[in-house]
Amino acid sequence: MTRMSSAAAAAAFLVVAVAWPLLASAQPAPSMPPPSPPAAATNNSRLEKAYVALQALKRAITDDPKKLTKNWCGPDVCNYFGVYCAPAPDDSCQRTVAGVDLNHGDLAGTLPDELGLLSDLAVFHLNSNRFSGSLPESLRSLHLLHEIDVSNNQLSGPFPSQLLCLPNVQYVDIRFNNFCGEVPPAIFEKKIDALFINNNHFEFTLPESFTNSTASVIVLANLPRVGGCLPCSIGDMAGTLNELILLNSGISSCIPPEIGKLDKLTVLDLSFNNIAGTLPDTIGNMRALEQLDVAHNQLAGEIPQSICELPHLKNFTYSDNFFCGEPHRCLEVPHIDDRQNCIAGRPDQRPGEECISFLHRPKVHCDAHGCIAPPSPPPPPPPVYAHSPPVY
Repeated sequence: MTRMSSAAAAAAFLVVAVAWPLLASAQPAPSMPPPSPPAAATNNSRLEKAYVALQALKRAITDDPKKLTKNWCGPDVCNYFGVYCAPAPDDSCQRTVAGVDLNHGDLAGTLPDELGLLSDLAVFHLNSNRFSGSLPESLRSLHLLHEIDVSNNQLSGPFPSQLLCLPNVQYVDIRFNNFCGEVPPAIFEKKIDALFINNNHFEFTLPESFTNSTASVIVLANLPRVGGCLPCSIGDMAGTLNELILLNSGISSCIPPEIGKLDKLTVLDLSFNNIAGTLPDTIGNMRALEQLDVAHNQLAGEIPQSICELPHLKNFTYSDNFFCGEPHRCLEVPHIDDRQNCIAGRPDQRPGEECISFLHRPKVHCDAHGCIAPPSPPPPPPPVYAHSPPVY
């Protein structure tokens, strides 16, 4: 494998350069004393600790088919492949490890506790490898960490609560792993910019704190054991939210009209859930929307024309529902998919008897929390008399 391209390396350094001026300069002491490294000419304690951490990582790697760590020898850690140094944020005369980027390395192994010694680390990228086990508890001491991407590995265990202790983290990507259990509601309270937790084995209900998130991108896709409802408070996310992807997340809900307040949203994917009722015409207020996918749900009624008139809408997918009508304006959207509905005159629709059967179901109602309310019980049957009812 060739060394990271100059453009990619420059991008990594740009993240560090932007992040560090915003971060606190005071650093906590590492949680474990490092063993003595070999003599180094620099007498730089930060790089000495980094040497201990990176050598521990090298020892924990059991397979390195691309020989990424082949040059990880000696105390000059700033020359290691995938390791990026910069002046320390609190002492420009001291160099320190600011970034580790071993993306797409196909590395196998585990992540050692000594990684907590990288106390100035701002960028930690290990995506598309074969690391297993859990994230080390010592990561909670990386108070300058700005980005963590360990996606597409074989990591497991509960949601890594260490992330909640990182005061400056902005980008969290743990998707495509084997994490399981509850996702703490506090993650939605953190002031982060992007949250990717999709394609794990989490099992939780969307908490009330969900709409407190300030993230611009939230991806909870392919988490079929999540469940919950789209709350009416979803409009509170209007100030920051640009992309919301909840496909195949087990949601059983109506779409609240307050969703129309998300006027900065460009991507909304609610497909492959149990979303019922109608599409609110307030979605027509989401003027930045480019992609809307509500396929494979239980939606019905007419498609509001206001949605198809959105100025930037390029892709509108509403297949595999029970819609009975769509304005002609919708056919002018660059890409639409209206198959498997109940729209007269359109190709590839549901059989008529299937549509009629759906129309005879009880009408869907949602409660004040956006959840589908249970159907009202049928009225009691009239009394049955053994003899003719008395006449008065």
